[in-house]
Amino acid sequence: MDISQYLEIFIEESKEHLQSLNESLLELEKNTDNVELINEVFRVAHTLKGMAATMGYKRMQKLTHDMENVLSEIRNGTIKVEADLLDVLFQCLDALEQYVDQIVESGSEGDKDNQNIIDKLNMILDNDKKDDETNNKDSNKSNKEDNVKSNSAKKESLSDMDKRKHLNINFTDFERNAIIKAYEENYKVYGTTIYISEGCVLKSARAFIVFRTLEKLGQVIKSYPAVQDIEDEKFDTDFSTFIITKEEPSTIIKELTSIAEVTEVLTDEIKIEDEENTKIEKKEVNEKKVSKTTKKQPNNSTSKTTKPKTNRTVRVDIERLDTLMNLVSELIIIKNGLETIELKNTSHNFNEQIEYLERITTNLHDAVMKVRMVPIERVFNRFPRLIRDLSRKLNKNIELHMSGEETELDRTVIDEIGDPLVHLLRNAGDHGLETPDVRVKAGKDPVGIIDLRAYQDGNNVIIEVVDDGKGIDVNNIKNKAVSKGVLSREQADSMNDQEIIELLFKPSFSTAEKISDVSGRGVGLDVVKTKIEALGGDIEVKTEINRGSKFIIRLPLTLAIIQALMVNLGEEKYAIPLNTIQNIEDVLISDIKYIQNQEVINLRGRVIPIIRLHDKLDIPTEDKEKDSLTVVIVNKGEKQAGIVVDSLIGQQEIVIKTLGKYLTNIKLIAGATILGDGEVALILDVNSLV
Repeated sequence: MDISQYLEIFIEESKEHLQSLNESLLELEKNTDNVELINEVFRVAHTLKGMAATMGYKRMQKLTHDMENVLSEIRNGTIKVEADLLDVLFQCLDALEQYVDQIVESGSEGDKDNQNIIDKLNMILDNDKKDDETNNKDSNKSNKEDNVKSNSAKKESLSDMDKRKHLNINFTDFERNAIIKAYEENYKVYGTTIYISEGCVLKSARAFIVFRTLEKLGQVIKSYPAVQDIEDEKFDTDFSTFIITKEEPSTIIKELTSIAEVTEVLTDEIKIEDEENTKIEKKEVNEKKVSKTTKKQPNNSTSKTTKPKTNRTVRVDIERLDTLMNLVSELIIIKNGLETIELKNTSHNFNEQIEYLERITTNLHDAVMKVRMVPIERVFNRFPRLIRDLSRKLNKNIELHMSGEETELDRTVIDEIGDPLVHLLRNAGDHGLETPDVRVKAGKDPVGIIDLRAYQDGNNVIIEVVDDGKGIDVNNIKNKAVSKGVLSREQADSMNDQEIIELLFKPSFSTAEKISDVSGRGVGLDVVKTKIEALGGDIEVKTEINRGSKFIIRLPLTLAIIQALMVNLGEEKYAIPLNTIQNIEDVLISDIKYIQNQEVINLRGRVIPIIRLHDKLDIPTEDKEKDSLTVVIVNKGEKQAGIVVDSLIGQQEIVIKTLGKYLTNIKLIAGATILGDGEVALILDVNSLV
């Protein structure tokens, strides 16, 4: 069966299920007796296991199955929810996320079996099994003979065929194919009906042990009733299974009858009838005939050589799609109107249609932007788990407060902003917040607070990471910079506090006293700054000793279509993103001053440095003496600069195009756009200019 068409759906839904499990387990940690929550966790894990089994990811299926077994015992009330147990379940989720990431990268789940986690799960189950057997040993011993006799008497009244219930169960086409495939690979398939004593107290627990035993012998491809019904004890005293194995029937019977409460095991080899086999073979032949007339394609897209296309989908509100459909309908009306315009009388009607077209394209642009927008909640949802683990690892009491999760960002930005926020949150927990005893001595609550906020500000989205910790010690940064040779003592003493704080974003710079798995390796804030600036955003820091720190990230709403100011530089045209422009000034040459060999102007009481793009971009200039310069004042956070241009063209909506794989990491240039006349204009990167 070709499952390539389902791979992208599998990856997207697996990520959603894993996120749901993370959130539910975090909630379960706070309310361990919430039965509905326990049932929800079990259902999601069961769904994830089924998806992995369908796609043929056996390691993922195995780990999820073992995790599900523990969850089943929690649901039955035989295992209590404790912190150590939740740690193991969270480790399972981390391992499953690694499997999904590996599938994204290569199409294969890899060869890591996570046996250490599986052993921990089995240890939990074995401890529960020992307790269960101890509690029921006496009652089982006293009732066993009576149960066996009554059960045997009941079955003696049935014919041998009636007792072999597995012989009367029908197979789906998928299951028939699986059986045929097994025999082609020299395996055998056995149907087995297992009888459990009528007095068994925990039938689902016995069935679970049966399934564990069978899975050691081969692969279970079907059960009757369904696995979910067996786990819910929705069966009488018997159930049937079908297993692909190389073991002999006698081995299966011996292993199963050694389980307590199992009174009888009946086994038969299962084969597909010739007629059915022929039908399937004919179907395969027909498929081969069709393939001869078409382009040859691989049968299994999950092979290791195929990398699935992921992160290319967006779930869209149906109302937004309706809006798009209506706008496309309007475009069709305009097209029909243009076709009917008479050549001799084009002026009035043509202008009307063009104005109509302009309105519709503007609305269409807004609608498409909304379709691309995704709530930042998609990123924020993963952080409560991160803070929970960080709190336990650092032995600190940390609470995460989130707001603005409904704020929307372009999907391309959403995909990239997660890692920088992880770095900032880990820094806040490790560097920012103090240990409980230190906080108490300082008169603070022993529980440290990290606030993660998001909100829209014009054409930007602002994300703030705020902690109520000790703040950033400027003198500590200064001394570290001097001791590492980053600055001389004279340079350090001449810098203001904000310039010293900016050193935190230098590569390989860290203020941690010792290296740990959380921080201290000099990797973090430089990566954060690089990533955010690559997204067209910027980051700034505000801090106060013993009050805490605030990291402020500004990001553009979208990276696809933006408003820009088009300018001339020599014979070339450039675009400056409109959201970075403060204002435009005509500056007299005589008003330009010099500070430390840097051209500056005094604009309404503020000193602003001047950037001459001709020099930066090596563009020839005309030797004309001018009395004034056209200066575009741009801002990056609280910093401002004046960009000198030859002339202004005007505001224009532009589509951003990348420079391609051969022109990556070019400073000063953020991309390119194609103008209406077909000419290409480069887009200036204000972040790297200022």
